[in-house]
Amino acid sequence: MRTFYIFLFSILLFSCTNQTNINPQIEIKTELGTIIVELFPEKAPVTCENFLKYVDGKLLSEASFYRTVTMANQPNNNIKIEVIQGGLGFDVEESAYPPIQLETTKTTGLKHLDGTISMARAEPGTASSEFFICIGNQPELDYGGMRNNDGQGFAAFGQVIKGMDIVQKIQKLPNHEQFFINPISITISRTE
Repeated sequence: MRTFYIFLFSILLFSCTNQTNINPQIEIKTELGTIIVELFPEKAPVTCENFLKYVDGKLLSEASFYRTVTMANQPNNNIKIEVIQGGLGFDVEESAYPPIQLETTKTTGLKHLDGTISMARAEPGTASSEFFICIGNQPELDYGGMRNNDGQGFAAFGQVIKGMDIVQKIQKLPNHEQFFINPISITISRTE
């Protein structure tokens, strides 16, 4: 009987020490379908914490996908990208939280690949509630990329794991000068 208990204890100990750290996941519900995103807090802790504050505080309850950047609608840009952008919008007067420091892709090791979620910003250290999802690989958004003249890139912090077909459908919706004619309302929450 003693051997049985030692065996049982060994199995319990092994299972406790070999559990993988599960990254938080969020779901972005739209009228076109749901997008599931896995966040990477071990690599981008500041950015993930900020984003989850907005999600958990229900501060993105009025959020939408309001902007699409396609190859066809950026005629004045030498360096072209493809993303959809969401959040509260550019016309929000004040964010609920102060802007966060820029966690560059050089620091995090993350890249702007197809399905990467990242923070939108103007200058480094100005990101707050606005985010975007990459369609296709976008190396010009990484550290050293030249989409922004400062070369600092953007703060990638997660990856779409389900629903890229929804992201692609949203990107193709009618727009005028990159802004959707009818923004897509979104509801963002943690998955259960």
